[in-house]
Amino acid sequence: MNDKLTPPTRASAVPSVSITAARTGASTKANAMGMRAMQERVYARRGEQYLLIKSPPASGKSRALMFVALDKLHNQGIKQAIIVVPERSIGGSFADEKLTEQGFWADWVVKPQWNLCNAPGADEPAVAKSKVKAVGEFLASGDRVLVCTHATFRFAVDELWVSAFDNCLIAVDEFHHVSSNPVNRLGAQLGQFIARDKAHIVAMTGSYFRGDAEAVLAPQDEARFETVTYTYYEQLNGYEFLKSLDIGYFFYSGNYLDAIRKVLDPALKTIVHIPNVNSRESTKDKHREVDDIMNAIGEWKYVDPVTGFHIIEVPSEKGGRTVKVADLVDDGDAAKRSKVLNALKDPAQRGNRDHVDIIIALGMAKEGFDWIWCEHALTVGYRSSLTEIIQIIGRATRDAPGKERSRFTNLIAEPDAAESTVVDAINDTLKAIAASLLMEQVLAPKFEFTPRNMGPQAGFDYGPNGYAEGAANVGLNERTGQLHLEINGLVTPQSVEATRICREDLTEVITAFVQDKAALERGLFDRENTVPEELTQLRMGKIVRERYPELSDADIEAVRQHAIAALNVTQQGKLQVIDENAGDIRANTALIDGVRMFVNVRDLDMDLIDRINPFDAAYSVLAKAMNEATLKQVQASIAAKRVNISFDEARELAERALKFKKERGRLPEITSQDAWEKRLAEGIAAFARYRAQAQANTQASNG
Repeated sequence: MNDKLTPPTRASAVPSVSITAARTGASTKANAMGMRAMQERVYARRGEQYLLIKSPPASGKSRALMFVALDKLHNQGIKQAIIVVPERSIGGSFADEKLTEQGFWADWVVKPQWNLCNAPGADEPAVAKSKVKAVGEFLASGDRVLVCTHATFRFAVDELWVSAFDNCLIAVDEFHHVSSNPVNRLGAQLGQFIARDKAHIVAMTGSYFRGDAEAVLAPQDEARFETVTYTYYEQLNGYEFLKSLDIGYFFYSGNYLDAIRKVLDPALKTIVHIPNVNSRESTKDKHREVDDIMNAIGEWKYVDPVTGFHIIEVPSEKGGRTVKVADLVDDGDAAKRSKVLNALKDPAQRGNRDHVDIIIALGMAKEGFDWIWCEHALTVGYRSSLTEIIQIIGRATRDAPGKERSRFTNLIAEPDAAESTVVDAINDTLKAIAASLLMEQVLAPKFEFTPRNMGPQAGFDYGPNGYAEGAANVGLNERTGQLHLEINGLVTPQSVEATRICREDLTEVITAFVQDKAALERGLFDRENTVPEELTQLRMGKIVRERYPELSDADIEAVRQHAIAALNVTQQGKLQVIDENAGDIRANTALIDGVRMFVNVRDLDMDLIDRINPFDAAYSVLAKAMNEATLKQVQASIAAKRVNISFDEARELAERALKFKKERGRLPEITSQDAWEKRLAEGIAAFARYRAQAQANTQASNG
């Protein structure tokens, strides 16, 4: 690595979303059976053959599964339960638990020989035969519970076939690893289990979407599942200690090892994820990067012989204390690495806040890693997927005594149009913004949208004056954090499936939308040439149609409207609470307050919502965080890629032009001052050209 680091020319931290919770304690209080709120909600659905649990990290999904599995084994005639986890380290979440001590009627017990996550050997076909054999031996035994990895389970199903698991419960943890794509083996196998319909399946996930935007389940399979959702808002609002969560990105230019000094506070319990060695942010020397980060913290003293942690003395100007740093990047010595890992997983130290202060990692300390004291997740560069970002953020959202504030910071290199890697740099920036937008949706309250004047909804408080017909009513369910909003012109879903999507799957639809590169590029960097309806109606409509091809046109429009309303109301709510001078979210202001402010000053109308660029708020933050010259260069680069209207877009515009004619009694005019009407007219003309060209080609071939 070059010893002479180029100092960052600009670096600024921008909280893209800030949530302040009420700290009701509801999500951590247990009932008489030892169940927390989410677990009680899941247990109420324990009789379902197919159960999907969507709940954030640290909400107690593993314990919820124990309650459900024990009931199925003892009261529902299920023969055996197989718990499937993505990696061996997560198997510890399903270790023995004395549930009777908290009031439940049975304990959770896994015999040592059936926790295959503890068995030696990698989960690869060449060395996994013994584990597959163990699965077969378990099925032939009278024992009740087995824990294994996704890989072991896949190999076992391939060898034993799905019929071997009849009358078993298959519980899949971190279900977002599954995909409906046929090349995803576990996803294909689950489809076979559902088709055979002789096993029970419980699926659990903290982020029910994949980083590659693939659907997790095929629509016909997902329709079989009863879904239990416990939102991030409910989880955070119900904590006892954690009060606020900030999520933001920090742009820098130059070398990240200089920029990291501005955001790494040794006084905070922190997990630092350094960039992958193949990324543009990396110096290509991961060990030197760790050394430089530790030097930025203070003066290195020694390595603790018991834990393997590095002991570093922080200079007096930064607090003058001793910190313990765990290095999970160094994989050169297996014994040293095991010592550090074992020290971090030591159950005797779980309640010890002073056990370790900073963890530096590359590929570890993400999914399933449980360090309740983490106050700051600091990630350099974009990770491999949105799902990975969500999992990293989850490391900082655990509730712990004395932990009032938590934050996630994504350190991102500004795109430099002079670099040969400018395309990659822009892509990383777009991905980071997509992750931020998605987290805002995950953290925001859930919305209950209805057409105007449908009346008050049960469980919602409409303020001191109550619900008033004809007014801009905003109802709040204090228990769930759900908001009821009325929208004039809203299309309601007609089918059961469309109703389910609007109730349960809007986050998945929005995930696909914010990962749509063309929509992001045009919405952020080609704003002057992009009519908002091209994004809200055309791009979102196309995504819904492709994701749910079995829906009617009316239901596709209903889902589109609900998804864009959820996204735009959240984004506009955020804009309401951005300080125009600093670009920061005002302190102690929850996003829910901004949503109320936005709704209270407007007569919500679907046409109004469709005329809002969904990326307005993101651009407002970005423009204050990114170097102005760089921002202009990126805008020019994106604008240069603008293409003529494609056939699919022309057809969609023509169809919407017919709707325009039906509503207004005339076709859109190309000379109109309204940008959307003009775009519709351009679409008609383009579609006519495509049809004329197709007819000419047909005549030529027949001539």
